[in-house]
Amino acid sequence: MSAQAQQIAAMLDMLPEQERNLALEMLKRIVLAWDPDYTRLTPSEAAELKEAEASGYIDENELDWNNLDKYE
Repeated sequence: MSAQAQQIAAMLDMLPEQERNLALEMLKRIVLAWDPDYTRLTPSEAAELKEAEASGYIDENELDWNNLDKYE
């Protein structure tokens, strides 16, 4: 978890339950406004994807499922 996320969590813990619920709903709206389909990659996800693609990653649509031995 990033330092910012930890700081946000610590600050939320200081609030009464009703305000925590309000903050959660506000955060949900912010995330949905930023990525309504949940398709954007976070920086860490993008780095992991780049690493996977560079390591010999094979897209499942390119796999020959009947001859998986050839990928060993």
